[in-house]
Order: sequence, then structure tokens, then C-alpha cells
Amino acid sequence: MILKNITFQVLLAAIVGIAAAATFGDQSWLATPSPAGYQFIVFLKTLFLSALRMLIAPMIFFSLIGGIIGIGNVVRLRRLGGVTVTYYLGTTSIAILLALIAVFFIHPWTAFPTAPELAQSHAPARMINPGDDSILRVLTQLAGLAFTNPFSALVNLNILGIVTNAFLIGIAIVLALPESSPVYKLVDDINRVIYRVLGWIIRLMPIGIFAILFDFTLKLSLGEGQTESVLKQLLQFGGLVVALTLLHGLVILPLIGFLTTGKSPITLLSQIARPMLVAFSTSSSSATLPVTMKTATEEMQVNPSVASFVLPLGATMNMDGTALFEAIAAVFLAYLFGIDLSTTAIFTVFLMAMVSSIGAPGMPSASMAGMQMVLLAVGIPLEAIAILLVVERPLDTIRTAVNVEGDLVGSLVVDHFTRSKD
Repeated sequence: MILKNITFQVLLAAIVGIAAAATFGDQSWLATPSPAGYQFIVFLKTLFLSALRMLIAPMIFFSLIGGIIGIGNVVRLRRLGGVTVTYYLGTTSIAILLALIAVFFIHPWTAFPTAPELAQSHAPARMINPGDDSILRVLTQLAGLAFTNPFSALVNLNILGIVTNAFLIGIAIVLALPESSPVYKLVDDINRVIYRVLGWIIRLMPIGIFAILFDFTLKLSLGEGQTESVLKQLLQFGGLVVALTLLHGLVILPLIGFLTTGKSPITLLSQIARPMLVAFSTSSSSATLPVTMKTATEEMQVNPSVASFVLPLGATMNMDGTALFEAIAAVFLAYLFGIDLSTTAIFTVFLMAMVSSIGAPGMPSASMAGMQMVLLAVGIPLEAIAILLVVERPLDTIRTAVNVEGDLVGSLVVDHFTRSKD
């Protein structure tokens, strides 16, 4: 039933929130004391954002440790693991490079004015100061943030410190402990618990979206022209993301498959159409995995041992579409909120987008969790996520399909190279 569909609920909540603020809202409500009804809406907004913030530090920390553990186990398999990791990191880098080119040379949303008043005092501290042009100053600043006490990093929500400690601890676990160690299962169990709580928060999205967009609209005092401007910016942002995602999925990935294995792009796309359709409809790489496995072994004739290794790993590590989306979204939101980004900060955004894609849960809208890491890196308020959620679910279906396509092409490429060396 459509009323139970979370995408429909989020879209309806967004429309109702904007319409209610534009129709009934009053700028005088922003003064103290404000009406009880508006205070309740602000309470709902704060509750939702606080629930998101509650998960940021533990989710980043343990999901990255889980991802590093997975990669470490892959590397132990020598050739198979090396080819797999090289392919995944390579295609993700290409996706982010496409996004980087788009940010510098296209960025259609910049034809509209910014809304810097939204940032106000709500913006968190930036990882990179906009005036830092000296590479040495930037490196010194980053080193101080990265190499810090892990507990301090978690408490202070030092994203770079959390990421650095997670990488170091993950690598140490791989090198020091056998795969039979209970630590491996403990990390997996903690991630399962965090993802379950995340699922509960995602179910509350319609309420949070209504409250955030009501407040967003009221603070901007959006008239008809301003509302149209923001909607056009969102549509142009969404159009750019769709175009780049389709370029990556319909041109780049099939071309990689053709250049490495000689398989025709048309043949490849026809073989993987079914799992891509399932991924498009479910927005979940993990839920699509059984269909993906069957297609790889039966349609594409990939060695079952290769498919059973490459595809499950790709469902959590290989997120080309997600990394592309997060990178463009962060720069888009920075412009919308009037936050200046230096060239170094923009590259930091893309680096964090790649990092956040490792170990991300293969579930609908899970990229919004990783998106928090990217936004906090450059001081963008978390409430900006609500703006993305208006268009995020339709975009999620497309990028999930491309994520699954990348996994399937990866299984084909890895199978080709491992067989040719046998």
C-alpha cells in the first residue's frame, strides 16, 4: 500500500511541511517567546537530528573497523583479494573524479542565490578552515585532528580522528588476531545493532522531515519566488547526480568490462538487467545479493568461488554511486548554506566521501548516515540532510542499481584476471 511506503511518506511530509510554513507561519514566531505549536515543531526537529547525531561516532568507528577487517581478510587471499580491492578502489575513484569535474565545471545550482542565514550558529566546526591555502598549514591541522585519543575523538565528534583511529585499530586487528578471534564477531554484532537502531531512525524520517522543512521554510520566509528557487536548485542538483550516475553506469563500467574482458557492453547490460531492476526497486545492495549471485554464476559464467567472494564484499565496500552522490551533495549544500569551501576543503569532501562508502550498510537511505561524516568535515549543519531527503529516495534507487552493476562487473573482471593467471 502506497501510504506505507517510506518514500511516499517522506515526500508527503516535505510538501506538508513547506506548505504549512508558507501558509500559516509567521516570522514573529522566531522571536522569544514563540507559540507552543512552533516550539513543539522545533522539539521534533531537535529530537530527530539528535537521534542522527547519537549514531554518528559509533557508526563511523565500528563500520570502518568492520570494513578494514573485511579488506584485511581479502588481502590475505593474495591475488584474488588484490585484484578485487584494486578494482573497487579504482572504480570508486573514477566515480568521485566524475563528481569533481561536475563540481568545478557544471554546478548548475549556482545560478541561484545562497541562503547563508540558515547556517547561523548551527554550523559545527570545520575540519578545514576556508582561509588555509598553505599545504603545510593544512597538513599540520589535519595531523593534529587525526592523531588523537580515540575516546576524545568519539566524544568530541572529531570525524578525522575517528576515521584515523578506526583504520589503525582495524589494521591492527587484522595483523594481530586470527580470524577465529571473538573480536571479529564482536565488531560484526555491534554493527548489526547500530544498523538496527539506524533502521528505527529512518522510520521516523517523515516526522523529522516535516519539522525540519517547516523550520527551514519559516527561517527563510520563503515567498513563492524563493520557494521556486530552492526547488529548482534541488531539481538541478538531482538532475546532475542522475546524469553522472547514469554516465558511470551505462558508459564507464561497461567500458571497463569491455577493455578488461572483451565482453560487449550491450551483452553485459542485458545479462545484468534483472539484478539491477531488483536493486532499483529495493534500494538495497544486500537484499539484491541472492539475485546478483545467481546472475553472476549462471548468466555471466563467473566462477562460483569468485562470485561468492567478490559480490558480498562489494555489497558493503563498493559504493560508486553513493560516493558520487555524497561528494556532489556536500558541495551543493555548502553553496546553499553560504559556506565557503577552499580547494583543499573540496578535495577533503571527496576523500571523506570515499572513506564513508567503505563498510556502509547496504540498506535504503543508509548513505544519509555516511553523509553526516562528509558534512561535518566542512562544517555544514546536519539539518541540511533534510533538504536532500526530499529528492534522496528517487536518487537512491538509481545509485543502488549502479552500485550492484559495479559489483557484477567487478566479479567479471576479477574472474578474468584470476583465471588468466591460473
